[in-house]
Amino acid sequence: MPRITATDRDGSVKEFDAAPGTSLMEALRDVAGLDVAAICGGSCSCATCHIYVAPGWLDRLPEQQPDERELLEFMETYRETSRLSCQIPVTDDLAGLEVTLAPEE
Repeated sequence: MPRITATDRDGSVKEFDAAPGTSLMEALRDVAGLDVAAICGGSCSCATCHIYVAPGWLDRLPEQQPDERELLEFMETYRETSRLSCQIPVTDDLAGLEVTLAPEE
């Protein structure tokens, strides 16, 4: 299982093992216990699982699809490293991934 490091909105850092086959959103919420609302349940329609990906990792993640990009670009907290964690499947290749939960909007 890949070990992932996540920084919560309050600055606290959690390291946890995520099960391959789940989404990063599910791992952040269910395994790490972070406050990820995920209102749409992972269907890429609400952006309540918005994260910032550490530099150097964006090119190693699945390509961002147009619907994800559109949701994120209209957010006030958008950055070039923004992703929706529901759109990132956990694989062994994510070992060492570092993310930060974006502020709630």
